[in-house]
Amino acid sequence: MLTHDTARLSTDEFSEPGDQAADDLRSELIAGLLCRQAHTSPKYFYDALGSKLFEAICELSEYYPTRTEAAIFDAHADDIAKSVGRGCTMIDLGAGNCEKAAQLFPALRPAQYVAVDISLDFLRSAVKQLRPRFPQVAMTELGMDFSESLELPQRVKRDKRLFFYPGSSIGNFTPEQTLQFLQRIRRQCHVSGRADGGLLIGVDLVKDKAVLDAAYDDALGVTASFNLNLLLHLNRMLNADFNPRQWQHRGFFNGAQSRIEMHLVAREALTVNWPGGQRHFAQGESIHTENSYKYTQARFLALLAEAGFRKPRVWTDPKNWFLVCHARAA
Repeated sequence: MLTHDTARLSTDEFSEPGDQAADDLRSELIAGLLCRQAHTSPKYFYDALGSKLFEAICELSEYYPTRTEAAIFDAHADDIAKSVGRGCTMIDLGAGNCEKAAQLFPALRPAQYVAVDISLDFLRSAVKQLRPRFPQVAMTELGMDFSESLELPQRVKRDKRLFFYPGSSIGNFTPEQTLQFLQRIRRQCHVSGRADGGLLIGVDLVKDKAVLDAAYDDALGVTASFNLNLLLHLNRMLNADFNPRQWQHRGFFNGAQSRIEMHLVAREALTVNWPGGQRHFAQGESIHTENSYKYTQARFLALLAEAGFRKPRVWTDPKNWFLVCHARAA
C-alpha cells in the first residue's frame, strides 16, 4: 500500500533531525498544501500511530496485498532462496515491523539485515524484538529518505546486497519515478565496477475495480482513520490547526491512470492556519495524500529491464493478483 521512508539519515541512537532538515520538511509540506491540488507525500502517514494503524489495515479482509504476498513467500521460499542465494546483505526498504523480512530469514539466511523506515521509534522496537529470534543475523537500523537517495553508510556491507521492497510500496511512485528509483538500486548493487546484488520486490497487479476500491476504503473505516491521522501529524510538524472532524476519507481506483488515489475531502468550507501562512479549502476540495499504481506483469518487467536488471524470476498467487520478483543487477 504505502511507502515507509523519511527525510533524514539517523544515527544508531535515532537522533532527531537538525534545524535545517526540519525547515526543509516544513517547506516541502507547505509547498504541497499551497498547490492548486493540495497534496502531501505518503511518507508522512508514518508517525507512531500511523504505523500501528497500517498494521491494523494489513489484518483487514478487504486488504489482500499483505496476506497474498505472505502466501507467495510461504509457498516459494525455497525457490526464492535458490534465486537470491544465501548469506546476502538484506536491505529492507520500509521495514515496518520487520515481519515480512523475518518470514524469509530461515530460507535466505542473511549475513546482515538492514532495516530502513520512517518511524524510528517503531523501527527500534521492532528490531529489538527481532534480534533474540535470529541472533545469528547482524542487524542495524537506518532512517533515511530512500525515495531521494540510496547512499548507505559504511556499516552496511557492500557484497551480495539484496534490496527487499515488499508490500507493493513501489506503487507510490509514478512510473517515471519508479524507473529512477530502480536505477538507483541497481547502482547500489555494484561493487568495484561489477554487479553483486539484486532486488526482491512485491508488486500489486491490475485487477477488478471493486476489489481495489474495497482494499483502500474498508467497511470498518481503518484506512479512513489512517488517512485522517495524517492531519494530526501535519499539526505537529507545522504547528497547524487541522481538525480531522472537518474531513472525510476517499479512496478509489482511477482506471485511466491505473492507480489508487487517496484523498482527504473537506466536509465544509474551512481555513487551515500555520505560522506564517494559511490555506482555504472549499467544501468538497481535497488534499491528495497517496497514489498507488497497479501494474501488469509485462509492464513491470519492462521497467526492470529498462532500469538495468536481468534474469527476473517471478512468482504469483493463483488469482494473479500479486507478483513477487527477484532480479539481478546487470
